[in-house]
Amino acid sequence: MSSENNIVIAVENLSKTYELGKTQVKALCEVTFTVQKNEFMAIMGPSGSGKSTLMNLIGCLDTPTGGTYLLSGKLVSTMTENDLAYIRNREIGFVFQVFNLLPRATAFRNVELPLIYKGLKKKEREEKVRRAFDLVDMAARMTHRPPELSGGERQRVAIARALVNEPSLLLADEPTGNLDSKTGQEILNLFHKLHERGNTIIMVTHDSNIAQQTERILFLKDGKLEREVKKGAGR
Repeated sequence: MSSENNIVIAVENLSKTYELGKTQVKALCEVTFTVQKNEFMAIMGPSGSGKSTLMNLIGCLDTPTGGTYLLSGKLVSTMTENDLAYIRNREIGFVFQVFNLLPRATAFRNVELPLIYKGLKKKEREEKVRRAFDLVDMAARMTHRPPELSGGERQRVAIARALVNEPSLLLADEPTGNLDSKTGQEILNLFHKLHERGNTIIMVTHDSNIAQQTERILFLKDGKLEREVKKGAGR
């Protein structure tokens, strides 16, 4: 397979400007890069550098004001709202710093919800949920509710929810930000495991120790791609 056919993300001169009253804020300025299938990449930069803006654009949660974004060869700017909703539900798995779990629902139910929205039958839903829990080593905690779980366990549930639709791309925004260093490393080890089984992962992090464990780092500054470091091995 050619490397061109292996490209999951191709952004060219991607820009985002926000209108704040009469003021224009350039959050992202002509950023260009590609992401290959099965890459494990980090995006770093100081506060206000454009990391979250870039993540929102890649995740189809926001639209650019300039440039192009191809996701699996498809031009995102030509997609309808229904197309974008489909991609967010099926093609992209999201993991956030805040776990965004329903506190009164069991871990199983939290992970099952995207499949309910998808309209899958109960038996198929249960098989996929159990598979996702196995991937994150949480099968023994499926019936627990979020308040009964540790921070690391809650993040594992959130990762299981992101994986349950078997997305082609996993986007993680500061996934270790609310965890102590030991638990954060455990979560990072889980991402390595997912990467080894074929997931493409893009992680926004402010932690250089975390970023150094990925294959490639993009450094943003003032909305621009300042530099890029390719590390090769990942660990």
